[in-house]
Amino acid sequence: QVRLVESGGGLVQPGGSLRLSCAASGSIFSISTMGWYRQAPGKERELVAFITGTYSTNYADSVKGRFTISRDNAKNTVDLQMNSLKPEDTAVYYCYYRHLITNTQYWGQGTQVTVSS
Repeated sequence: QVRLVESGGGLVQPGGSLRLSCAASGSIFSISTMGWYRQAPGKERELVAFITGTYSTNYADSVKGRFTISRDNAKNTVDLQMNSLKPEDTAVYYCYYRHLITNTQYWGQGTQVTVSS
């Protein structure tokens, strides 16, 4: 059982920055991936970025060069630094944790990010 709590969302102007944080508690394993999805109204869920237990990262093409994902295995946290934000980045962002051994995935409740002038 894993609980995930996101924070850091809010309203920001185009070109601005936000840092999302996700804190995990419960049975946490290093053989896992953690990352972020986002979903805008009327659109399907999109994988934004993920990071493995050995700190390998992957990003969606739409956010490459602007977003940076990081992970602290000791603190059981994963962050998403978002720079040069665009209106199309507006969405609810969901943190996830996936244990690769059991193939079990957990989700946070989401945090709203709105990019608007």
